[in-house]
Amino acid sequence: MSDSKNIYDLTIVGAGPVGLFAAFYAGIRKAKTKIIDSLPQLGGQLSTLYPEKYIYDVPGFPAIKASELIENLEKQIAPFAHETCLEEEVRNLVQEDGYLRIETSKGVHYSKAVILAIGNGSFQPRRLTIDGAAELEGNHVHYYVTDMNKFSGKKVAIAGGGDSAIDWALMLEPIAEKVSIIHRRPEFRGHEHSVDNLKNSEVLIYTPYVIDQLLVEDDSFKGIQLKETKADNFEKLDLDSLIINYGFTSSLGHLKDWGLNVSRNAIEVNSDMSTNIPGVYAVGDICNYDGKVKLIATGFGEAPTAVNNALHFIKPDARTQPMHSTSLFEGKEAKML
Repeated sequence: MSDSKNIYDLTIVGAGPVGLFAAFYAGIRKAKTKIIDSLPQLGGQLSTLYPEKYIYDVPGFPAIKASELIENLEKQIAPFAHETCLEEEVRNLVQEDGYLRIETSKGVHYSKAVILAIGNGSFQPRRLTIDGAAELEGNHVHYYVTDMNKFSGKKVAIAGGGDSAIDWALMLEPIAEKVSIIHRRPEFRGHEHSVDNLKNSEVLIYTPYVIDQLLVEDDSFKGIQLKETKADNFEKLDLDSLIINYGFTSSLGHLKDWGLNVSRNAIEVNSDMSTNIPGVYAVGDICNYDGKVKLIATGFGEAPTAVNNALHFIKPDARTQPMHSTSLFEGKEAKML
């Protein structure tokens, strides 16, 4: 927390994977850097919602757990000793004389430039809206998985039709006693390769079905009743746990009041990742431009662009095209190891 004008070069709002990589790049450019995030730990949604989920589209890794990716990113920024402010929600961003004033839930920070890496904003899971779901939440009804081992030897069903639901089903198959997946449409929405793996697995597939009822006897969860969409066919599944993966709703909260150009829940940026507010840049899922593809890999590429151009904004004679990382890291290798 800061309440005096200790002005940083860069303040990165958001400590997800893209924000962490931006912090790393700011470090090798020797920028005085601060990281602010509303969550209690680094890693954003990957740490909070999907620590056990495998990610398949990070270059150089055929597959990497979300928690491992975040651990590696933390190791990258460790040598730079950036100031990190967790459990602080940024509530306002104001231009003052030659710097930006960042007002949070805990205080005030000052920075010459700001990089917003806040993903989709604050998020909440889309919950199951049938009778009894709220009472079972956390014990038998789950919206994300932080430890797959607690489903060891259990009968588990996953409700959802996207990549995350499919990934959870495939990852739990060798751990749980039995895994089922339920989707309301005949076809899944996941990547073709993942869908093929699902169909070739031992996961039981129920399509097109929806959850019709939670089965509870003597206050004990027994399973669920399914109903086929557009038909009166019913199926009962004996379960220990039900994982709901209907996606998440996000909110940009105070962001809309800062004067940024926001369209379709994203900040419009230029090719240098700058926003309409001088000194404010945006990267990752929160930003939008023509042809934007929302992948972690895309955000990793946007981060150095934002850092380099932000530093050029701060000091116009600074290079926007820096040296190669091998040159930037001269003398740091031993410390990194």
